[in-house]
Amino acid sequence: MQKLTMKPLVAATLMALGASGAAIADDDRYIIQVDDSKKGVVKALAKKLGGDIKVDAQGFIAAKFSGKDLAEVKGLLNNPHIKLIEEDTRRYPMAMYSDDAGDPMMEQVTPYAVYQSQADQLNFDNTSNVKVCVIDSGLDDSNPDFDWSAVTGDNDSGTGNWFDHGGPHGTHVAGTIAAADNTYGVVGMAPGVPLHIIKVFNESGWGYSSDLAQAAQLCANAGANVINMSLGGGGANSTEENAFNDFINNGGLVLAAAGNDGNDVRSYPAGYESVMMIGANDADNNIASFSQYPSCSEGRGKKSTSNENICVEVTAGGVNTLSTYPAGLATLSNMTADGVSYDSSAMENMGTASAETYYMGIGDSTDAGANGKICLIDRGSISFHDKVQNCENSGGAGAVIINNEAGMLYGTLGDTNATTIPAVGAALEDRDALLAATSATVAIENGDYGYMSGTSMATPAVSGLAALVWSHFSECSGQDIRAALKATAEDAGAAGKDVYFGHGIVKALDAYNYLTTNGCSGGSDGGSGGDTGSFELTASGYKVKGSHSIDLGWSGATSTNVDIYRNGSLVATTSNDGTYTDNTGNKGGASYDYQVCEAASSTCSVTVTVSF
Repeated sequence: MQKLTMKPLVAATLMALGASGAAIADDDRYIIQVDDSKKGVVKALAKKLGGDIKVDAQGFIAAKFSGKDLAEVKGLLNNPHIKLIEEDTRRYPMAMYSDDAGDPMMEQVTPYAVYQSQADQLNFDNTSNVKVCVIDSGLDDSNPDFDWSAVTGDNDSGTGNWFDHGGPHGTHVAGTIAAADNTYGVVGMAPGVPLHIIKVFNESGWGYSSDLAQAAQLCANAGANVINMSLGGGGANSTEENAFNDFINNGGLVLAAAGNDGNDVRSYPAGYESVMMIGANDADNNIASFSQYPSCSEGRGKKSTSNENICVEVTAGGVNTLSTYPAGLATLSNMTADGVSYDSSAMENMGTASAETYYMGIGDSTDAGANGKICLIDRGSISFHDKVQNCENSGGAGAVIINNEAGMLYGTLGDTNATTIPAVGAALEDRDALLAATSATVAIENGDYGYMSGTSMATPAVSGLAALVWSHFSECSGQDIRAALKATAEDAGAAGKDVYFGHGIVKALDAYNYLTTNGCSGGSDGGSGGDTGSFELTASGYKVKGSHSIDLGWSGATSTNVDIYRNGSLVATTSNDGTYTDNTGNKGGASYDYQVCEAASSTCSVTVTVSF
């Protein structure tokens, strides 16, 4: 079996929201909202005052004013035709790291998320009018695993041709949605669904909120029903939000990645109410450690309300996701021992080495016994690079570094790699078999398919699944599909809806059956991620010597005991007497999502939010 790895594509760190004061916007760029009939006047004024027009779209322009903060730009453009001026914030791809497995160059491989989400149990109806618009880094036409007759796109003077990649991210995302069902490569969630590609990321790997707003208009013009955005950043703005509001108001569905910082920060555009926020889970139905989990609450104190459309709504597989790459940009590894294939991860250095094996322990020094051999080295004590360097300095032909904890070892040899021999990582579970082998082969070569991890990978899984289901119910709106996906998601994590999984892991066949039974308007479930029945919950927050305390009251539970959940974690199991006080011990500003469930069951109340 071949396995492929890649260095991080981008550090998708989300920008925290903070006071802007007189701060200059990202790259001095600002969005100016203006009626189209007056746009010529405003553009001329902006140019006269030193503005460099970057985006010219319906209802707004974006321009760069070098060295000017927002207040200065507002002062310069004091014109009655201008509705609003706001900062044009950066948007980044949402992929954290890349690790690849399988042999898609030789046969078709089905990613685990296809099985996990039941996408293999439903066929895409190619007679439907469903089309997915992918706003990303382009879809490279060098990968043959698409129905290219069903792919269109819009070029951009700032980012180039939509069919030339700006890095593998967009090609990987598109493959998860639409890779063809053939005899090679991978298969997408909705194989062969028509795509429209908007390339918004520049060669540095980011774009702007104004680019996304214009892209939404272009998606609509191309006849797309679904927009996929595996991207995000800090800070909301009304121009961007209005563009997505318009898209869903015309019957569409918009999805975006929650973010990869593993915290409770709300990223945009996923944080807009009109956009469905997607989190990531792994192959074992666990939440991904990097998946962000913002609160569902709006406002503070007595004015605080809960809005499930501004937090994670559902999740899908986004850890080690196999998909398409631009031709030759992925790195494949292959390892055999005594003729038996084992999973491996490419670390560094192209080439093939076949030889007898030699165990070097932790490889913290040179060893003449490794001369001409494949070095088997345990992880630990020193860097991967130094282990491989010691193997090579001993005359070793190749290196295998074995993990010292469960699972595959993923890593690189660093930016200053001075080694030349092929080196791969191996799983702890294969250690005994590898050490017992007398010979081994390790090979690293370029390939067209690879793995990435991130909420970027989970988002196209849900977008593709939405297109798959929607292809059978053309009479439904995008919001009907959104509701059906939530109503039928498999509950995971804490019982009932929580901030990590939202309603749970999406399920294609269950959503199809739900719509078949209930029609577009849905049933009475409401997508709670669990049975709420007549279970009611109230919560009241107050402070005791500055510390947060919350009085909970509930009715409708029938069990002897109930479980109390705060922010998705179990904090107490208590008698079903209808009241409980949670003394958190916390001070300052905070927000808590509460849920009460019948003990050890998925029969739960709705989630209630208390903010301080």
